[in-house]
Formats: sequence, C-alpha cells, structure tokens
Amino acid sequence: MSENVLVIDDEDRFRELLSRIIGLEGFNVIQAKNIKKGLQALEDNFIHVVVTDVKLPDGSGLHLLEKIKQKYPLIEVIVITAYGTIQDGVNAMKQGAFDYITKGDDDDKIHVMVERAAEKAQMQHKLRHLEQRVDDKYGFESIVGESEAIQEAIQMAKKVADSDMSVLLQGETGTGKELFAQAIHQASPRKGGPFVALNCSAFPKDMLESEMFGFKKGAFTGATEPKKGLIEEADGGTLFLDEIGEMDIGLQAKLLRFLENNKFTKLGETQERSVDIRVIAATNKDLKKEAEEEGFRDDLYYRLAGFEIRIPPLRDRKQDIPLLANFFLQRLNQRVQRIDDEAMILLLSYSWQGNIRELKNIIERSAILADGDTITPDLLPREFHGESTSSSGSPNSLKEMERVHIKRVLEQAAGNKTKAAEMLGIGTSTLYRKIDEYDL
Repeated sequence: MSENVLVIDDEDRFRELLSRIIGLEGFNVIQAKNIKKGLQALEDNFIHVVVTDVKLPDGSGLHLLEKIKQKYPLIEVIVITAYGTIQDGVNAMKQGAFDYITKGDDDDKIHVMVERAAEKAQMQHKLRHLEQRVDDKYGFESIVGESEAIQEAIQMAKKVADSDMSVLLQGETGTGKELFAQAIHQASPRKGGPFVALNCSAFPKDMLESEMFGFKKGAFTGATEPKKGLIEEADGGTLFLDEIGEMDIGLQAKLLRFLENNKFTKLGETQERSVDIRVIAATNKDLKKEAEEEGFRDDLYYRLAGFEIRIPPLRDRKQDIPLLANFFLQRLNQRVQRIDDEAMILLLSYSWQGNIRELKNIIERSAILADGDTITPDLLPREFHGESTSSSGSPNSLKEMERVHIKRVLEQAAGNKTKAAEMLGIGTSTLYRKIDEYDL
C-alpha cells in the first residue's frame, strides 16, 4: 500500500504541481487549500506525511503543525516557506517539523524529502505496533480478571509503576506474580530497558551469587571466561527476583548492600561497579513472618517491601474463572470453542491449589482430549469428579462445594438469577436446574 501524503496550499497551480511531483513517486496525494479542509482530510484519511505552506488564508501553517503534532504525533510534516522567510522554517523545525523547503527554489528536492519523511513515518508506525503488541502481551492488559480482588492489585501496581520504588509481590504459586512484574516494568519509564528475571530457588547459593553479580576470569575453579551478572544485564531496566524467600541468608546481606547504593563487586574483583536498575521481588512465603522468625533478614524485607502487593489466589476470585478459562481456550486457536455449563460448574467448584497456572494446564489438557468443539465434564481429570482435596472443615465433596458456591453467588447477586448466571459463566437454564437440584 502506498503512503498517503496531504498537500495544503492555497495557490492552486503550485498545489497541483507539487501533487503531480509527489504522485509520480508512487504516493497517494490528497489536496487541501486551507487549514479547515486540511484538518478534515486528516480526520478522513490515514495520512503519513503532510506538506503545508506557512501562509494560509485561514491561519498559520506553524499553528497547524502544532495541532498535527499534538493530535497525530506519528505524522511527519514538511513546511513550505516563501523566499526570505527562512526563519519560519527554523521555527517549524523547533516545533517538530521533519524539514522545510523554500517555495520555488527547492521544488526538485521535494520528492526526496517526502520519501525520507514517509520512511520515518512508516518506521514509527511499525514501532508503535510492536510496542502495542508488547503491551498486549506483557502490560496490564494481559492480566485477565474483573473481580474486586484482582482489580485492587492491578490498581496498586499501576500506581507504583511510575516510581522507582522497590516492589514486593506476595502470592501463592501460579497466581501470576511474574506477569505483574512485567506489567509494572512495561508501564514504567524503564519500559525501553531490559526486564531480567531470576528465580532464586533455581540455583544453589554459590551459583546464585555468580548469576546475580557475575565473576572475573579465574575467580574460582571453572571460571575460564569472565561473566556479566544479571544485575549488570538489567542496567537501565528492571531486575525481577522471583522466590526471593529462598535466597541464602548470607547472600541476602550482599543483596541488601547493593540495594542501598546500586553498587556491586563481581566475584574475584575489588573494583566497585554501578548500575541503574529497579528491583521487583516476589515470594510465595509470608516474608514478614519469616523475618520475625529470623528465616529472612528483616532489614532486607523492609527494604524490598517499600511497596507490597498481594496477588490473590484463584479461590478468592472465582468469578474470574469463566473469563480466564475462555481466555486460555481462545488462545489455543483450535477447533475447541466452548466449555459446557456442567464443566464450568466443576471448574468453579474446584479448590485450585495451583491457581491460574493449574487452570491453564487443565484447559489445554481438556482441549487436547476433546473430540468435538466443546469441553465437557468427562474431559476433566478424576479429581474434579471425586473427593475434594480441600482442608478439613470445608465441604468434602465437589457436589457440596458446587452447592455452596452457587448459593454464595446468588447471595452476591441479591437473588438476581440472570446476574448470578453471568457471574458463574453458565446459562440461566442450567442455573435454574442447579437451584432445583440443590433445593436453593
């Protein structure tokens, strides 16, 4: 598709000449003879480049440039100045114009200038598209859920994203802590920098230290080449320390020293290095309790927990299960298109010890097993049909859990069965049948 170029000039002959020159280079040219018509053309068309005169019958081209840059920042603007008014061109460049030409003198340069401007505009659109895709995948838009519990966590994360404050994400395994960390990074001024994740439980103490801080050649047996640590790799961006509660207490002291001044020393070196990073930590432990019991350094806990966010487990946000289940199903892009009401009730009644990660795995497994286009109860694992694994004191069968859950949702919906069915992600006829079955 050829790029669209808007030419704005009140001199008909000059505007036609300019349009022919630009059109011969393969561009689609749209013409306007004043600011009003130019603004309308911008509304009606996807414009890449604007070529506008400074002197127009209904205002200044420089004022138009300012409006374009405010409303359409990706459009490149070339300004036409009259002979002897070069200062207008200089002022235009200061306001964000791509370039300027002198009317009558630079006509032979216009096609080259438009080509360069169009290339830049196309590149900016591609970058914006890539950024949008990254935001969709890693931004807050990627966190699925409408429940009060998850929305509260999202709002807190959005508020802290703009700052450089350390963040501690508390949540059970599988609740999406890394997703939150990526979203905070993506919404921060550091989004152009690296996001480096390190799972502290995946390495023994000595190896974790070298992974974090790096080492000099010959620092220890096997260090045949120098290595840059992940702290250095994250310079200018965000370092995500997952399962921070598993870090050795001796290494915690070294991490605390680093957090206080963003300076560190590689293993085997004496020279201190500086980096500019933000640290986001995550844990599935109660770090405050661990600190009180001396299982975790209390000074490091308070340094990391400058801003603490609790990511709720799936059992505390059950109204999000239909949303999440259908989201995972759609992402598979397979023949399986829906989850029937009986299967959805079973999903809602389950305890979900593995949280969102477990739900994702169950949906993917069921979709693989399905012969048709629907996930039915028989495709769910045995634990969905047998005895519950919930703790003592809670309902001990899935049937009883189902009854209790439907009752609670009906109470939340103040008896409104249509609303309750929506919250449950099932049809109203199924809900009425369940109400009769459980004598609700």
